[in-house]
Amino acid sequence: LSSLLAVTAFVALAHTARELSVANAYCAFTSALLVWGWHELSFLSGWITGPRTTALPSGTTGWPRFVQSLRAILWHELAIVAVGLAIVAVTWGQPNQVGTQTFLVLWVMRTSAKLNLFFGVRNLSEEFLPPQLAYLQSFFRRRAMNPLLPISVLGATAVLTTMVIGAADPATAPAQVVGTSLVGTMLALALIEHLLLVLPIPATGLWRWALRGRAPVPAVKLDTHDDL
Repeated sequence: LSSLLAVTAFVALAHTARELSVANAYCAFTSALLVWGWHELSFLSGWITGPRTTALPSGTTGWPRFVQSLRAILWHELAIVAVGLAIVAVTWGQPNQVGTQTFLVLWVMRTSAKLNLFFGVRNLSEEFLPPQLAYLQSFFRRRAMNPLLPISVLGATAVLTTMVIGAADPATAPAQVVGTSLVGTMLALALIEHLLLVLPIPATGLWRWALRGRAPVPAVKLDTHDDL
């Protein structure tokens, strides 16, 4: 069902790119979310992950750790890049870029979140991993902070500020305001997600209701070494 929705959404992205209207902005935004949702579902179900499907050996550090971490999600990342390039291709030079911008924001901020999990953050939320992906815990690192996170937050904040200023300009067309607001909202939510990675609060408590009745995820020893 998700694959069918993703294909339909991809066609809608190509169609709505031809004209930037309020309706097309909403449609392109929704379509990009559906395509992205397919990638998330295919990964979390264990269908498209990477060539490595076992935990990282204890004590692996440095470049070998990065290579093995990449191997654990390689097919997933390549699929995102391939679909992202396809979206760029079918919307290239068209007036409505809301779908492309939405997919790009999701990809960049999700990649940033994965890198921050690799370098180390306070809140890993490993209990939300499905059982078939429990081995991914071994690639995470628990630290109070890492040097990449402030760069991620400041960079995204700068882009979001620019988008807000542009949307607030009285000369901006209504359709452009809607499109920028939708994309900016996704970026703002991604910023909050990044902050929750390091804030000393049990953010996962908001979602524990979803784990009721589910078997605990097998525990895997988390890395605490510092490669930076």
